[in-house]
Amino acid sequence: MFKKVLIANRGEIALRVARAARELGIRTVAVYSSADEESAVVRCADESVRIGPPPAGRSYLYVPAVLEAALRTGADAIHPGYGFLSEDADFAAICRDHGIAFVGPPPEVIARLGDKAAARSVMAAAGVPLLPGSLEPLRTVAAARAVADDIGYPVIVKAVAGGGGRGMTVVHAAADFDAAYRDTVARAQTLFGDPAVFVERYLPTGRHVEVQILADRTGRTVYVGDRDCSVQRRHQKLIEEAPAPHLSDDLRTRMGEAAVRGARAAGYVGAGTFEFLVDDAGDFSFMEVNCRIQVEHPVTEMITGIDLVQEQFHIAAGRPLALRQEDVDPRGTAIECRINAEDPERDFAPAPGELTEFETAGGPFVRVDTHARPGYRVPVAYDSLLAKLVVWAPTREQALHRMDRALDECRVAGPGVHTTLGFLRRVMADHRFRCGEYNTSIVAQVLGMGAFQ
Repeated sequence: MFKKVLIANRGEIALRVARAARELGIRTVAVYSSADEESAVVRCADESVRIGPPPAGRSYLYVPAVLEAALRTGADAIHPGYGFLSEDADFAAICRDHGIAFVGPPPEVIARLGDKAAARSVMAAAGVPLLPGSLEPLRTVAAARAVADDIGYPVIVKAVAGGGGRGMTVVHAAADFDAAYRDTVARAQTLFGDPAVFVERYLPTGRHVEVQILADRTGRTVYVGDRDCSVQRRHQKLIEEAPAPHLSDDLRTRMGEAAVRGARAAGYVGAGTFEFLVDDAGDFSFMEVNCRIQVEHPVTEMITGIDLVQEQFHIAAGRPLALRQEDVDPRGTAIECRINAEDPERDFAPAPGELTEFETAGGPFVRVDTHARPGYRVPVAYDSLLAKLVVWAPTREQALHRMDRALDECRVAGPGVHTTLGFLRRVMADHRFRCGEYNTSIVAQVLGMGAFQ
């Protein structure tokens, strides 16, 4: 096992990784920007290194500073968490070139699956179901329009290099296609430095269901349950639950086996997530692979008892998976709510400020992953996530009651600070969510019901 890991991230995921490492006897190095000097992971880690000013491009995304910190402290591994450098194939290759283990897939796999058009080609060859659309990047508006006209509207134009719900445009009518294509290309160039896009059919009432996999260097690959992530704003998740409600055992198995086939075809190593859309008929189609730990990984941990971050460390250290498929035995229901410093009344606009009050829930089978505390200043430079509130119960109905109780216990306040707490409670009370008959349109439906307290 590694002796020392540098955690190339911040916030709750940096603290989560540090805790997992320390339980394995691995010393930890936290890197931080000047905005995070008093952060929880800096206090928790064995060592810490300041790597730059608040803008991520000059700190957490600035590879020379991160690499120098690893070399200076003698770290033999780097865990990138999620976001930032976690799916940067070039960074993974640089780590390898310097003899530092990157806790994630090999750079070639990240590059292959990070290109969404290339990923679709790999999945098609592996027999994983796809939505109708292009397998190659579409470089001209005429070529893209021809694909859209062929598969029928609505369609979605996606950046090949996109991620995190960015670089996507839904088009409902042919008359709007050209403008949408050009806008997506421009945003793709600005956000990702790559203007390439592809087109696929859009399912306005689809369910977003993902499958967690683990794969070691010997090729052993298992799927570790599924999660429903359909409660989203701007294609970014707010509530996740495991297992996904109202899926037949046959559908769960077929999705899990498809994820394993796709992972093996791509040469995947590590923890990863295969994201699918499930339509009203119960058919599923591949969307993308996330080559990292997911924000919502705690719900899978809660129903399986498997520490996914520690599994990442074991795999990166070259150890074979101890798990076999028959060892994975999900039990009960887990639900995660993301408490963000955002204002639902203003289209979830960030609402940063200093927290004068921060009190989270407790009680049986309640987990809170957070880096926040009273006096913490929510920075404007980073993601607005304050905490992940996770509950488990033997049944989904019990989990819903437990989550409602836990949300009610939370107190988060500060000048100018708004949070998603009221909105999350509204979703929990919504009849569509409670009966498990919801899809990716539920946020818009709940938003149309009025103000949140």
